[in-house]
Amino acid sequence: MRQRIIFWFWLPLFASWLLMTAEGPFVSAIINRMPDEVIMLAAQGIVVALAVTIESPIINLLATSTALVKDRSTYLLVRRFTVHWAIFLTIVSILLAFTPLFDLLVIDLMQTPMPVAVWVQRGLQIMILWSAAIAWRRFLQGVLIHFGYTRRVAWGTVVRLLTSGGTAVVLATMTDWAGVIIGTTSLMTGVIAEAAFATIAVRPILSNQLAPNSVPWEGPGLTYRELFWFHLPLASTSLLALLAQPMVTFSLARLDKPLLSLAAWPVVFQITLMSRAAAFAWPEVVIALSDKKETFPPIRRFTLNMSAALTLLMTVFIITPLSAFYIFVIQDMTRLVGELARSSLILFLLFPALAVFISWLRGLLIKRRVTREVNVGMAINLLVTAGVLAVGLYLHLPGLPTAAIALNAAALAEVLYLTWRTRRILAPEIRLLKVQPLGAPAS
Repeated sequence: MRQRIIFWFWLPLFASWLLMTAEGPFVSAIINRMPDEVIMLAAQGIVVALAVTIESPIINLLATSTALVKDRSTYLLVRRFTVHWAIFLTIVSILLAFTPLFDLLVIDLMQTPMPVAVWVQRGLQIMILWSAAIAWRRFLQGVLIHFGYTRRVAWGTVVRLLTSGGTAVVLATMTDWAGVIIGTTSLMTGVIAEAAFATIAVRPILSNQLAPNSVPWEGPGLTYRELFWFHLPLASTSLLALLAQPMVTFSLARLDKPLLSLAAWPVVFQITLMSRAAAFAWPEVVIALSDKKETFPPIRRFTLNMSAALTLLMTVFIITPLSAFYIFVIQDMTRLVGELARSSLILFLLFPALAVFISWLRGLLIKRRVTREVNVGMAINLLVTAGVLAVGLYLHLPGLPTAAIALNAAALAEVLYLTWRTRRILAPEIRLLKVQPLGAPAS
């Protein structure tokens, strides 16, 4: 398998993730230009962190769908599984947004300042259908990836970005709504539009490869119980991963300069998110293309090249005026908040490369249906994050540097664990981290 084949399969998925990660910065840039921008940014960051945490059990439906939807019967089974998750998470969203559970979690436990908490609740009330829309579109995107329609996934993200961005611009110019109301409304309309597009994009597959009279898959059948236990570790992995964000927010609210740190963190997180877009697209590529033993060396080589390229790009962004232009011109941040955000970026230099290795190792394990180890790796990640943040709170260390050290140390710990477990399941003749000489054949 040549590198260009992998590249063209991966590129639309990378484009999709990159466009998706650009959605948050665009909305934040609009909020930054509206009244009470510091409070609104802090509220928007908490709303998104909580909404994404609620949706975490279905984030990896993309991997589940890519790996398990083989024919009509498996498609219908995974679809039913998706609908059940969508209903459950919508109920959770309603409970958090409209009941005393909000006061318990956001005000009492997270100790969010009241001027911010008021707007957090209104934002959550707008986002109650967020998880259901995400579940549906990720299920369908997995089907598209499995059957090679990766470009349609990218086009769906374009639809989402245009919808959310257009909504934000229209509301900001034609209404006097608060920034967090505009932000959450824009995000909600965007994800609904993407889910609708995915529903249309998958129709050719439902009429051909997954038609009622299509040939069944010759492999072993799939039951709801097997599907549940396959996905459960992946759901737990996503939940653990996204718990890190409220955990960081919880710590920033108690460390030095809490309001400034809470306002700067969403932008720092968005930058690290965009820098990891290439890595986020990688697990499904590994799952889809790792059908034979001879595909392992070229996929490994692509992984190493990607990690090096992302580290180089991150370095250029940090040490050149690009970071200042993004923070102060595009995001239009105040001087105090912007300087705080910019000064912490150097601590995330190797974060994208670590994300690439995590995605690669997870893809290898999911392909072999060893999803439990993926879950254990993420649990280790979360424990290390919690441990470092706890030390920071005890020693009263600066907020954003403490968060950066915690997230990097946690990612490194996960890479080490997944490397150890992956080496144990690979065939003896396959060397996990053998670096291929330049000019050597791809396979």
